[in-house]
Amino acid sequence: MLILLTNDDGIYSPGLIALYEALQELGEVCVVAPATEQSGVGHSISYLRPLILKQVFHGDQHFGFAVDGSPADCVKLGVSELCPRRPDLVVSGINMGLNAGIAVLYSGTVAAAIEGAFFGILSVAVSLQFDDNPQFSRAARLAVQIIQQILKQRSDEVRLFNLNIPTKAVMDESPKVRVVSMDIRQYGEKYEKRVDPWGRTYYWATGEPSPTPEDRATDLSVLARGEIALTPLHYDLTAKSVLSKISEWEFPIRAEDVGSNVPGIPASVVVRTTHRLQSVIPSKDQ
Repeated sequence: MLILLTNDDGIYSPGLIALYEALQELGEVCVVAPATEQSGVGHSISYLRPLILKQVFHGDQHFGFAVDGSPADCVKLGVSELCPRRPDLVVSGINMGLNAGIAVLYSGTVAAAIEGAFFGILSVAVSLQFDDNPQFSRAARLAVQIIQQILKQRSDEVRLFNLNIPTKAVMDESPKVRVVSMDIRQYGEKYEKRVDPWGRTYYWATGEPSPTPEDRATDLSVLARGEIALTPLHYDLTAKSVLSKISEWEFPIRAEDVGSNVPGIPASVVVRTTHRLQSVIPSKDQ
């Protein structure tokens, strides 16, 4: 089995290194990860600039490729160019900090797994609760055991999983794994207004904690109990429950309200074309 391993904390993250070592039990591991931390970048990709990469070595041994790009870039490049063959599994992590609730939508860790699922490859995002002394090695071994079970039991119906491990579960001899939905309540909308030494106003996100867990089982509620949360995800954002209803709506469009490309178009209608500007950096010889 060939495993593509990436993350959003950067290729030198201890969480990635711990997962690299633990995944050796499952097969060959190809590391393609960001050169620097890319937390919170979501599913951004680079297409207006080149992706610079370098090989990273641990001692004399080749460890992987560091990419000057996002986690999604790393997976795209890994699958398309850098892995010796098409991976059988994509693993993203271990992230330092949980990616549960609506944080899933902002997470570069989860986005990398989503990118793997785009390719039709089974993909798992792995995150560990923040701690001053994170037990990455034990968390990695837990994650690999769960990934093994996913491989044994999965169906073609789902190929994307989000795995969150709380600190309590890492210390537990036999932690429980719960399959739950993500909590979709909003949080993290508060900012602190400040003024810098030059008198300029700026805002800093306060990073308030996630909502109080509800009685129903979600990723946030089981994590609050110290249990491991496993959530199957899908990148199809279509609101299918209302799709058929909305398809019956009528959208009459009147040509006189939007203008026309035929003779007689009103003079007040102006078409503007936006040109992309490119900066030119002179070489040292100029």
